[in-house]
Amino acid sequence: MSENNEAPSGPEPGSTAPGPRPEPIRFFGTTWVEHDGRYGLRRVGVALGSLAAAVASCFVLRFAYQGLEIADVGSLVGILVVLMFAVCSAVAFRKTWEGFSRRPADRAREDNLRGLKTIGFIGSLLAYFFRSFLEAPGEKLRRTEYETAVARYAKRRATRAGNPAGRRASKARKPRRK
Repeated sequence: MSENNEAPSGPEPGSTAPGPRPEPIRFFGTTWVEHDGRYGLRRVGVALGSLAAAVASCFVLRFAYQGLEIADVGSLVGILVVLMFAVCSAVAFRKTWEGFSRRPADRAREDNLRGLKTIGFIGSLLAYFFRSFLEAPGEKLRRTEYETAVARYAKRRATRAGNPAGRRASKARKPRRK
């Protein structure tokens, strides 16, 4: 949760509580907060969808590899293509998995890895599949940030003295100088 989300800009539809709002998660919205709104079905859907997409992607890559065999480019090119997809998928899996538990320290480095993660999209899909068995992907990180923001907001609200105009009215007024 970023600092920008802490300042309430008015009540959220369906919510009357002021304060920080939970950050939505892709495919889950804010149902991860209370595990409502068919949260369990969404997790099953994300798991099955990511697994189906990974399997379909493997078939597409197999067809591409068969195209290389038909073109008779040589075994070295075939080995390099398989190695490239394997390494990129492993890196994409690791980076996607790490992204579920902590925010990236260096955004520029993450932007530089975007192409590598795109090539290794099967690793990202598999990370989504395995993580959805534990939680909504990224739920633990966002829950920690949200609970920290709520605690800070409650602490700020508790330490406020109230309306400054009300404090002046309760004290004896000093006569104004003329």
